[in-house]
Amino acid sequence: MVQERFFDILKQLIRIPSVVGEEHPFFMFVKRELEEMGVVVEYYDGVLVAKGSKPQSGYISAHSDRNGLICTGHNEFQYAAFIAKNRADLKGNSSSEQWLSNFTERFVDEKVQAYEPWSGSYLGLGTITSAQLCKRRNNIIFSVDGFEHLFPGTPIAFMDRLELKDDLISAQLDNVISVAIIIYMYTIGYEGTAFFTSSEEAGKSWRFLLEWFRRFDLSTDELLVLDTSPYKSLEEIQNIDIVLRNKDANAIFRSPLKKKIKKIAQRENIRFDYKDIYLKHKIDQNDGKGSIGVTELGRLIDATKGSIQGTTLQIPTIGYHTVNETTTVQALESIITVLKRLYL
Repeated sequence: MVQERFFDILKQLIRIPSVVGEEHPFFMFVKRELEEMGVVVEYYDGVLVAKGSKPQSGYISAHSDRNGLICTGHNEFQYAAFIAKNRADLKGNSSSEQWLSNFTERFVDEKVQAYEPWSGSYLGLGTITSAQLCKRRNNIIFSVDGFEHLFPGTPIAFMDRLELKDDLISAQLDNVISVAIIIYMYTIGYEGTAFFTSSEEAGKSWRFLLEWFRRFDLSTDELLVLDTSPYKSLEEIQNIDIVLRNKDANAIFRSPLKKKIKKIAQRENIRFDYKDIYLKHKIDQNDGKGSIGVTELGRLIDATKGSIQGTTLQIPTIGYHTVNETTTVQALESIITVLKRLYL
């Protein structure tokens, strides 16, 4: 029953495009779904905020944007997260940027859909025919068959489809799966606050969260950020149920939630991995080259000098930033178990 109710939510969300910087149609869909449950929803620049009947009983956040393309000229399409207008404080040390130069052929022959950024209206279907890394612009330039008529600024989403096979879940999971988890939590009794942020893939979402906390002169040391976490092999993720962190490249995570989640995992026999330790081991194997990664939460902690603190709770996946990103049903059930024990 848990799986059936959750997957009903996820299947609907996957159908709504939400390209980096063009999330409005997705936000409106989430807003309607939550308001139908009686949840109060407030829409601010860059962040949708849901409030249950006890809004201070929890603060959960998940970014709502997904990777896609933007039309930037006649028959010219670029990777949305890295076009100039979307760039924030990216310095080359995020996993997204490191991955950028390695993926050019990954999306060839993929179907994509163009949509009107305000209404979400469907504008047509196309097919990616090639992808080339342009070092002058530090972005990928795509050729797309069928979109010669589009104007600059039109967002183009990958055609998502959910696949369930052999206890594996596959789709463009980052980060629609976390949004679905939060909505599901409200259906089973979560009464706290949830944030759905925009432009995380462009490194900007933390600014919208910061603005919200400053708007109301609030702070917390228990902000819980949900996301996916990439691994190399299926074997790796089949031996991990949830992914935790002690820190990222910007900040140490100092939150009571860290110990609470660890105790829950140990009590419930949930297998966990610390991503910063995993990445540090990879760096040591690579003669000191690499990064332990940059997260939305780390940027927020650093910017507030620790007045806002929290931790991350992530789902291990393979196929990072593709339409075939994959996790296990066990991981999904584990993260929901942790959230139930924390908040219900």
